[in-house]
Amino acid sequence: MTRYIRYAAVFCALLLAALLVNAARVQVVQSRVYDDNPANRRPTIARYGQPRGDILVDGRPVTGSKDTGEQLRYERTYTDGPLYAPVTGFASQVYGTTLLEHTEDGVLAGTDPLLTAFPLLNDLTRGRAAGGDVVTTLNRAAQRAAYAGLAGRKGAVAAIEPATGRILALVSAPSYDPALLSGNGRSVEREWARLNADPDKPMLNRAVRQTYPPGSTFKVVTAAAALDSGVVTDLDAPTDSPDPYRLPGTTTSLTNEGEGCADAPLRDAFMWSCNTVFAKLGVRVGAEAMVATAQSFGFNDTGVRIPFSVAPSTFDTSVDKAQLALSSIGQYNTRATPLQMAMVAAAVANGGRLRAPYLVERTTRANGATVGTAGSRPARQVMYPSTAYRLRELMTDVVREGTGTNAAIPGAVVGGKTGTAQHGLGNSGTPYAWFVSWAQGARDVEPSVAVAVVVEDAAADRGEISGGGDAAPIARAVMEAVLRS
Repeated sequence: MTRYIRYAAVFCALLLAALLVNAARVQVVQSRVYDDNPANRRPTIARYGQPRGDILVDGRPVTGSKDTGEQLRYERTYTDGPLYAPVTGFASQVYGTTLLEHTEDGVLAGTDPLLTAFPLLNDLTRGRAAGGDVVTTLNRAAQRAAYAGLAGRKGAVAAIEPATGRILALVSAPSYDPALLSGNGRSVEREWARLNADPDKPMLNRAVRQTYPPGSTFKVVTAAAALDSGVVTDLDAPTDSPDPYRLPGTTTSLTNEGEGCADAPLRDAFMWSCNTVFAKLGVRVGAEAMVATAQSFGFNDTGVRIPFSVAPSTFDTSVDKAQLALSSIGQYNTRATPLQMAMVAAAVANGGRLRAPYLVERTTRANGATVGTAGSRPARQVMYPSTAYRLRELMTDVVREGTGTNAAIPGAVVGGKTGTAQHGLGNSGTPYAWFVSWAQGARDVEPSVAVAVVVEDAAADRGEISGGGDAAPIARAVMEAVLRS
């Protein structure tokens, strides 16, 4: 009898061992398979089972979490949602995450290992730390000024601190309220369908995900190439530029909007935005040097992250002389995001050194302890310091007595460049109004802000649309907000 009891005990021990081995197999070896199974709702329930961390602007949260009491307990909320949507993106229980809500999801959701002192223990217990916070570089006053300046018109604004690359404002209009997509009810599906069907594309981040022909604002880059290469050595010397200018190898003549561009020196041509002068300068500089200069400013770079991705701005690398002439005045295939053109202005303001732009200053635990910081951003010399100095002089002339007088700020030194970019079949589309600029306050050692503004649907007759009239006042408001703060 004892022998049978012993057999039974051994058999039970084997069953127990098999059970433990199988449990280990399920929980360790096959855990990812079960976690990724669409039928498994436990990760989703856990994800929304605690409040999400916040995104901060000037130390104050612009996001929050609402307890719904449902199975997916916490929904995302937004303060001034349309104002900050191009930065925060959305965090939806149905459609996932975008922009900072996506790139910083590990911190915000509490899954980043850096949020806990014992990450391995959390892996074993399936626990998660409280959501951390993301501190942005935004200037609240500048963001509001940019949004108010666009006033619902299609367009975008990007502002950068030249010396550091900190993004001070990032606005896209028209915008939307991310809170409309936060929950999981039928209203979320309706709002999703409505926003995606809207021809004005309110969910498109025009500041970083939309490229435009930069028009005459690109003449800053062409001027830099001409000065760096020695094609121009004297700002006040005649440039031997005919008006009109026949594009090389064609019978097409390029003209100017105003008078006085024939043989104009670079100073006057920049101030009054003479197409003929800059088209010929681009050809004289040559394709190789123009491409190199454009790429040093950031054009054709597919790896820009702020931390979410930025659409690459482009300058065609395979052009004939006629195409190069048009490219050099911001037309043909030349395309740029507003952020890219803010980078161009920032490089001029920073003595020819370009700092990579960034949007997240640091990430923290829920108790405020820092988890990660932005750290030093690499800088590259995109033009000679002497070239940057002369470009600052040219841009200052534009605001003082040229096409950009609407950007002038009493008591501050302001430099700018206007642009009106043609587009559409046969240039039939309403022109885009551009303005790029920088400003230095009376007490500042160096310029403290660089701005780019584009307005897609300027509220004026086609012939009256201009960067100086439509975009410059917006840039001025943003620069004033930064200088005051």
